[in-house]
Amino acid sequence: QVQLVESGGGLVQPGGSLRLSCVASGRMFSINAMAWYRQAPGNEREMVAIMTSAGSISYGDSVKGRFTISRDDAKNTVYLGMNSLKFEDTAVYYCNYAVGHLEVWGQGTLVTVSS
Repeated sequence: QVQLVESGGGLVQPGGSLRLSCVASGRMFSINAMAWYRQAPGNEREMVAIMTSAGSISYGDSVKGRFTISRDDAKNTVYLGMNSLKFEDTAVYYCNYAVGHLEVWGQGTLVTVSS
């Protein structure tokens, strides 16, 4: 079983940057994809960025050109680099792994963009 722990959230001003980290532990095989989702109050959870085990990457339309997903396999860590942050990026960000036929979620980390 895979466990995920996110970190790196916090308060940032509009136009600022943050980098989120997701450290995975446990049985690290049959991982098909790693992703970041977010959920703002009153909104549905939306996909932010996804990376397949083969390295294919996709981004949600609202973050293209501003966010970057990357990974460090030696550290079992997936990152989400966020630049040019906007008020509307405020949300709880969740790490997600597709493991075999299952999805594993972290506990989330809060990002607040405010002046």
